[in-house]
Amino acid sequence: MILLVYHDVLMSSQEANMPDPKVESTTTPTSVNVNTTPADPLTQAALEEQTTTTQFEEIKAKVLEVLAEFPAYVSGFFEEYQKPIITILLIIAAIVSLRVLFAVIDALNDIPLLAPTFELIGMGYSAWFIYRYLLRASNRQELSQEFQAFWEQISGKK
Repeated sequence: MILLVYHDVLMSSQEANMPDPKVESTTTPTSVNVNTTPADPLTQAALEEQTTTTQFEEIKAKVLEVLAEFPAYVSGFFEEYQKPIITILLIIAAIVSLRVLFAVIDALNDIPLLAPTFELIGMGYSAWFIYRYLLRASNRQELSQEFQAFWEQISGKK
């Protein structure tokens, strides 16, 4: 439908532009040559320099506009996504901390006689913990109460 209307409009405009064969034309067509290129190379170079200067100014204005709006954009982004950003940063900080901790432990294990000394200290502390808290029922109850008090402090129930 639209194509037919376009075709009809096109045909009517072509018919309007066509001369009537019965009417003779008395005017002769003339052509005017206008030279738009500058005559000398210095003028042409000056025009090209002026064009590049204006393009540079336009680009500079756009860049300065973006840089001027950048702090507002960043602060708006941070306000909108504050909790996820903080969560991601905490996860990254935890991963980095664990990597550093493992690197330090690995470096300490490379020192002669230090690794066996740490193992002895660990076995000694485990033996003391078993003797102090796990052998008697009253001591186990005391340990359970300490864990309960610690959990209440963490969870905020107290």
